[in-house]
Amino acid sequence: MQKILANKTVSMTELRDPAKVLANAGDSPVAVLNRNKVVGYFVPNAAVEDVEFEQADDEAVKKLLAETLDIDQPVLDYLQDK
Repeated sequence: MQKILANKTVSMTELRDPAKVLANAGDSPVAVLNRNKVVGYFVPNAAVEDVEFEQADDEAVKKLLAETLDIDQPVLDYLQDK
């Protein structure tokens, strides 16, 4: 089952009129479906303009890597053999 990361959806056919999709979306992202499968997201500028990002310092990056190493290790082991 595919996870949809938006509350609203539109079909590829509905994207023929993007102004209407934007008007109906308001400030929310819209999942674009093709044959009931997500193929992308249509994200209005208003949905992301207030998002602020903080630059992480070295300690924060090291902490995150240490916390996720056990999750990432099988992938790293696989890639090492390639």
